[in-house]
Amino acid sequence: MRAKRLVASLTLFNLAILFLVLGIVAWAGNSLAEPAAAAEQMPDGMRAWGAMAAAVAVGLGSLGAAIAVAVVGSAAMGAMSEKPELGGRALIFLGLAEGIAIYGLIIAIMILGKF
Repeated sequence: MRAKRLVASLTLFNLAILFLVLGIVAWAGNSLAEPAAAAEQMPDGMRAWGAMAAAVAVGLGSLGAAIAVAVVGSAAMGAMSEKPELGGRALIFLGLAEGIAIYGLIIAIMILGKF
């Protein structure tokens, strides 16, 4: 029960950060359409906000992946102790959980590509 509450609160926190990042990108608007020309027109703190948004995307993505791998890994080890033939399926689910961190990294690369 406590794990479900933690996952739900982290999901809401991640959605709030996502909307914050989307708001920053939308606020930047069309001035970031051409990165070479936009670098001169960019406000002073815009690069810092972009770097912070990329760091938050990677950090929270990695945190979410760590929690998912912990939950899925412990359940997979319990299932494999009873039925060893479930090892292949367990690896698939662990890979899906690890994909969350990769998604965060991709979003960070997309954010940093704007600057």
